[in-house]
Amino acid sequence: MIADEVNMKREAVRWILTEELGMRKICAKMVPRNVTEQEQVARVSICAELLEQVEADSELLEQVITGDERWFFQYDLETKRQSLEWCLKGSPRPKKAHMSKSKVKCMHVCFFDSTGIVHKEWVPAGQTVNQYYYKDILERLRKRVIQVRRNIATNWILHHDNAPAHAASL
Repeated sequence: MIADEVNMKREAVRWILTEELGMRKICAKMVPRNVTEQEQVARVSICAELLEQVEADSELLEQVITGDERWFFQYDLETKRQSLEWCLKGSPRPKKAHMSKSKVKCMHVCFFDSTGIVHKEWVPAGQTVNQYYYKDILERLRKRVIQVRRNIATNWILHHDNAPAHAASL
C-alpha cells in the first residue's frame, strides 16, 4: 500500500491522490493479443479458400476433427480490490490483472468435431510430450474415431492448432 510505503495515514494519501492530483482508482482488465495486419490478411485468404471447398463439398466439415492442447494452471486470482490502481482521470485502463501461478500444472489434449468431443486425455505429470508420445496420442485418437465416428472412420481430416494452414508444409 502507498500509505505504508510513505508512512502516512490512508485517508491522507487518498485525499492527496484524489483531490490534489485528480487521480481515481480503476480495476485492471484483460486485453486480447493484437493480430498484425499481415496475419489478418492471411486469415481472410485462408477462410475464403476453405469456404470455397465447403461450398464445393457440403460434407467436408463433417470429416474434420480438430485437436488442441492446453496447459492448465491453478491461479490465485487477485480480487477486484487487490487489482485496483491509482490513475489520472482520462488515463487508459491497465492492460491486465495480476495473477500468481501455483505449482499445479497439467496438460489436457482434446479432439473434437462438429458433433462434439471425439477423444480427450490428460497428460500424466512429468511426461514430456515429444514426437513418440504424441504419436501414441494420435493412435488412441484413430482407435477412438473408429469407435465413435464410424461414418468418417476411413476418411477424416485432422486440423491441429500447432499447424496453421498458411504455414503447413505438404
